[in-house]
Amino acid sequence: MRNAGPKLKVAVLGAAVVLALGGCASIKDHRGYIVDQALLDSVQPGIDNRDSVERTLGRPTFISEFGRKDWFYISQNTKQAAFTRPRANEQLILRVRFDDQGNVAGIDRAGLEKVARLDPDGNKTPTLGRERTFIEDLFGNIGTVGTGAGGPGGGGAGGGPNGS
Repeated sequence: MRNAGPKLKVAVLGAAVVLALGGCASIKDHRGYIVDQALLDSVQPGIDNRDSVERTLGRPTFISEFGRKDWFYISQNTKQAAFTRPRANEQLILRVRFDDQGNVAGIDRAGLEKVARLDPDGNKTPTLGRERTFIEDLFGNIGTVGTGAGGPGGGGAGGGPNGS
């Protein structure tokens, strides 16, 4: 039984490592259109029209509001590690262009190159004006209320809203 102590420690340490690594597993998610490559390949410019595209691919994710009424099908796969935001690792943007008669004029595909990565600057929004310290924010208005300074809400010279 004396040798059970080190074996037990190794077993507990091994179990802790397995549990810790299990917590680091990423969460995979799919958003948007479910891609069927055979159906995408079956849509042909000059042959299909709006009705046949809708029967084949279903309703689009969205239809453009300005200019020509192009149809967009968007599919995105994301990964998310523990305590982080989801990040796109695969994306398909399918744009179906129609001519004036409603026939398919062209099909454009795009991927992750259309994803914009934004890196905010420092968790605060830059504003015009001067920088104030915490102490100035805390004690900055002491003595200014009711002194008749004439500013907004200061009860200036006239008393009325127009100074009369």
